[in-house]
Amino acid sequence: MAWHGRLTLDYRHEQLAAGGAGRTTALDRHEGPLRVLQRLYPEGPGICHHVLVHPPGGIVGGDVLEIEACLAEGAHALITTPGATRFYRSAGTPATQSLRARLAPGSRLEWLPLETIAYDGTLAENRLRFELAPGAEMIGWDLLALGLPAAGQGFERGSYTQHLELPGRWLERGRIAAEDRALLGSPLGLAGRPVLAGLWFAAGQALPPPRREALLEAARAEIAATPDPALRALAGCSAPEGGVVVLRLLAERVEPAMALLGRVRAAWRREAWDLEPCPPRVWRT
Repeated sequence: MAWHGRLTLDYRHEQLAAGGAGRTTALDRHEGPLRVLQRLYPEGPGICHHVLVHPPGGIVGGDVLEIEACLAEGAHALITTPGATRFYRSAGTPATQSLRARLAPGSRLEWLPLETIAYDGTLAENRLRFELAPGAEMIGWDLLALGLPAAGQGFERGSYTQHLELPGRWLERGRIAAEDRALLGSPLGLAGRPVLAGLWFAAGQALPPPRREALLEAARAEIAATPDPALRALAGCSAPEGGVVVLRLLAERVEPAMALLGRVRAAWRREAWDLEPCPPRVWRT
């Protein structure tokens, strides 16, 4: 039986007192097995931390999961998950997961799910679309692990398609097919690494050059400080568009890759928003 889950998230900003701090409120509506586990405010009322869950525990062929997030002016939301997203083996029908986020001027979004695991034999597509109005900003990441190499289970069959878009400004779309050994093994492809990740800072308009350079330098400093020389060699940061800064990396394992993403995210949070990292508590449980 295939699952069709839909989750709608609506974030609004309310002023608590004249001249005082505001509060980000969150309304959610779900259909099927996709819902909010917790709504937390570890940083105070201005930033809403949302933990999303898919109770069946994994995504199989035929499943369709859709998330719609709308952030009103002044709202700040951090969205994460309590564990990895798992795309299991398919009998022939693809599984899809999609996110569409719309950010009003002055809003901020942090899209920080834990890793995605593409099991051997999966047929999957992950679509991410972020519509940022001028004045809106976001930090997001996406980390993919192909197979379970630590358990001796590689990615030998199937395919995974990734679509990441800021409409009219930045589009990355790629398909990783297990039979494409040149892509998986070539130094011009994944260089034999089963983990690939991206972290981005995006704004609804071009960033002033000094601010963009500061974000680039902050990311490059964290890469240079990484103790693993292989990870340092396969990580880099660039600005493909005036309002987008992107870090990309390849790795042998999820944990060091996620650690580097976390350090750069923390550096960008301080640099861009003058906020401390405040990693979600669910990451430590």
